Amino acid sequence: RYQRRVHGKYLLMRILKCYFCSSPIYPGHGITFVRNDCKEFHFCRSKCHKLFKGKKNPRKIRWTKASRVMRGKELVGDAVNEFERRRDVPVRYSRTLVMKTIQAMKRIEEIRQRRVRRLWVKRMMAVKQQKTKALEKELEKHPNLVTNETLKRIALELSLIHICRCRRLLTCRSRWSPYH
Repeated sequence: RYQRRVHGKYLLMRILKCYFCSSPIYPGHGITFVRNDCKEFHFCRSKCHKLFKGKKNPRKIRWTKASRVMRGKELVGDAVNEFERRRDVPVRYSRTLVMKTIQAMKRIEEIRQRRVRRLWVKRMMAVKQQKTKALEKELEKHPNLVTNETLKRIALELSLIHICRCRRLLTCRSRWSPYH
C-alpha cells in the first residue's frame, strides 16, 4: 500500500493487479476500463488492454500468469499465497506491529522462494527423466548407435549425477535461483 497526504490527511492507495496478466499496478499507472454494468477492469499497460478488447483468452497467451499456472510453472494452491490476499480490516497503528509485520513479510518471502525453487527442481527432474527414457528407447531400437559398453555405462552415470545434483539443490539452503 502507498500513502499519500492530501489536505493534512493520509489516503491509502492500493497496488492493484492487472485483470489480464496479474502483474502489479502502482498508483498513477495503468488503464481502468469500466463496462456498462459498472464492473471495473484494471490493466497494467496498453498491451493487456488491447488483448482484452480483442477478446483474447489470458490462458492461451504464454506470458500471462494464468497461462503459467495452467502449464504448472507457477506455485498454486500454496498456503504462502494466502498472505497476499486483500484485507479491508482497519488496524490501529503500532510500531511493534509494523516491525513484526515487516519481519513476517521477509520470512514469508524466503519460504516462497524456497518453495518456488523446489517446484522448479522437481519440474527439471521430470524433464530429465523423460529425456533419459527417450534416449533409452532410442538405444533399444538402434543398439548399433553405441557399440562400446563403457560408453553406455558413462551415459548412465552422467544421468545419475545430474539427478543427484538436483536433489542436492532441493536440500540446499543457499540463495539459489533457477534463472542463473
